Amino acid sequence: MPRFQKDAENGRQLHKESFSQSVRDMEEVRPSWDNPMQFVFACISFAVGLGNVWRFPYLCQMHGGGGFLIPYAIMLVLEGLPLFYLELTLGQLMRKGSIGAWKAVNPYLVGVGAGSMVISFLVCVYYNAIVSWSLWYLFHSFENPLPWANCPVNSNNTGIVEECAKSSATEYFWYRETLDISPTISDSGSLHWGMILCLILSWLIVYLCIIRGTESTGKVVYVTACFPYAVLIIFLIRGVTLHGAGNGLVYMFTPKVEQLMDPKSWIDAATQIFFSLGLGFGSLIAFASYNQKNNNCEKQAVIIALINSLTSVFASVVTFAIYGFKATYNYESCLERMRLLLTNTFDLEETAVNTETLDNWMSYLNATQSDKFATIASQIETCDLQSHLDTAAEGTGLSFIVFTEAIVNMPGPSQIWSILYFLMVLMLGIGSMLGNTAGVITPLSDMKIISKYLPREVMIGIVCLVACVIGLVFNIGSGNYWFSIFNDYAATLALLVIVLIEVVGICYVYGIRRFRKDIEKMMGHKPNWYWVTTWVFISPILIISLIIFYIIDYSMTGTLTYTAWDSTEGRSVKLEYPPYALAVIGLLVAVSTACVPLAAILTFIKKKFKREKY
Repeated sequence: MPRFQKDAENGRQLHKESFSQSVRDMEEVRPSWDNPMQFVFACISFAVGLGNVWRFPYLCQMHGGGGFLIPYAIMLVLEGLPLFYLELTLGQLMRKGSIGAWKAVNPYLVGVGAGSMVISFLVCVYYNAIVSWSLWYLFHSFENPLPWANCPVNSNNTGIVEECAKSSATEYFWYRETLDISPTISDSGSLHWGMILCLILSWLIVYLCIIRGTESTGKVVYVTACFPYAVLIIFLIRGVTLHGAGNGLVYMFTPKVEQLMDPKSWIDAATQIFFSLGLGFGSLIAFASYNQKNNNCEKQAVIIALINSLTSVFASVVTFAIYGFKATYNYESCLERMRLLLTNTFDLEETAVNTETLDNWMSYLNATQSDKFATIASQIETCDLQSHLDTAAEGTGLSFIVFTEAIVNMPGPSQIWSILYFLMVLMLGIGSMLGNTAGVITPLSDMKIISKYLPREVMIGIVCLVACVIGLVFNIGSGNYWFSIFNDYAATLALLVIVLIEVVGICYVYGIRRFRKDIEKMMGHKPNWYWVTTWVFISPILIISLIIFYIIDYSMTGTLTYTAWDSTEGRSVKLEYPPYALAVIGLLVAVSTACVPLAAILTFIKKKFKREKY
């Protein structure tokens, strides 16, 4: 037999053996959800997270209130929903975690799954720090009064601590008691042992929730998915009855149409949809891999995506009701301070000045007693309700500063409101952690070289232990600055690149026709024109646009900065990242995206070695 014929025959035999092995792998007995509802609750628990409570209300506030819902809804239809369905379908079709699924699509795309796994691990490392903070606040919520309700007395018992006096009680408890924050990222500070214990406890909780796979996770998701809604309903009922809640709701639902002309509104809407649905982490592929082969994941994808988006709107209503109460309380407190200042300085009758006549009195006294008025000029505050409503807060600032301040001032037992709120944050955090860890544990479990030598419980324990040890960096004085680096750069640009390769890999490498036939065999019908059009054209264009935006935004920003806490002034300041922090940022962006070309090169070398061997 001529050499070229022998090589061709060997190649066909290798392909046949590889295909047969893939079929056998997919047909192996695999754990599955007890029922389809467990899968739905698992996806809801993962997708509906802190971003729905923290990020979405902030974006509404920044981009014209109710007007932001227009680009948000459009991006949901054109980007979020199609990609969400694509990942669920891929996981259910291949019945593997991210690495195994992409290897079945094409061996050269195995790096896509590896990149997703790396991103999920990085997110696990810093996301559980939020869970530990929630535990810290939850434990302190049983104290009476709440420790962030009042400033502590200084060591000389001559007054309150200066740092707290210059900021606020809630800011002091967050920055000093919780984080024990250092002034810069270069100043490491000391370990916070109380927070270390909370971090260990948070990882222990996650470990116990995932130790039995779908058997344990399937039970936990009922609680992590449902409990936050119960708390949101309670806070909604209480929130809309608070004084000033209407101001916040009017602010939210009053659209600023001119904001629709700002490209940043559309970019932020696309980004929020992208990340809130959990695309690219490998978690959705992992969850769907435990479905029955004929499960109707198309219907489930639509339901879960809509629930996720409606939850964001629902959480924003609750947030803005309480935010309106806080803004009104601060505004009226400002007016009262100014009223007392005028009354005491100018010896006016107690009832002479009220909130309605305050401006007139200020103008009159400034005109008639200008010298005396000048002595209190430095104490004069501008009391404006709109400025309080315009003050934007997101992330940890919204949850651990703004909401805690509102809770302290809410009528009724503050401890009850605090316990409910931080239980909700805890459930949201754990629910997201279940998905993030699934993006790591499932592909590792699918690897025979690992499952052969390590029992599942041991393997999960090692992953949790390694993540916990790395997470200790967030419990030193500069830990919050490192948390911001992980939060801002570990899963942003890299995640967009991964998902772009995913959709291109399915549509143009695996083949959209082949993918449609696979779906038809699996569910009995082909995806309609909407799914095909968005997969092939619209979604890739939108993702490419987002990547270009991020690159331009980073390049135009110049020097990257972070928000530091100035304890002497009691306020936040902007500082530049040092060179070693910029190196870590680059590493976080590159470590996951580099998996794609490296894995492809290794696959090419492996195949070439096998051909030469034969």
